[in-house]
Amino acid sequence: MWKGRGVISITSKSPYAVSALTELARSPDHPVPVGEIARRREIPSQFLEQLVATLRRGGVLRSQRGVKGGYTLARAADEITVLEIVELLDGPLNAEGSDVFADSAAAARSVLASTTIADCLAREQSAGGGPMYYI
Repeated sequence: MWKGRGVISITSKSPYAVSALTELARSPDHPVPVGEIARRREIPSQFLEQLVATLRRGGVLRSQRGVKGGYTLARAADEITVLEIVELLDGPLNAEGSDVFADSAAAARSVLASTTIADCLAREQSAGGGPMYYI
């Protein structure tokens, strides 16, 4: 009997957040306003504002107020895993059980845990500089 374990549930929040964080990794020392991130990455601004609030509370982003304000990564891009972002926004990826769904969840968890925002940026840059989303 299936008990709902080993299920992968990733909403649109996580890919958008990874894209936004990858954009911030391009200029780690300069705060970027949320509207600018939204424009560059074609993310609905109000939606992105909700995501960055959660990411800030989760210790992933740092905000700076003022004319030159905006958001920066709170830690180095190579210290922030995609799994951390997914679990912060979409909850834990369960990999319990021994069926094919648990196996697939465990595989996804492993890939996401070993992929950092720096890796996402490197993939974009090797693909010609434009945004590429590999999660």
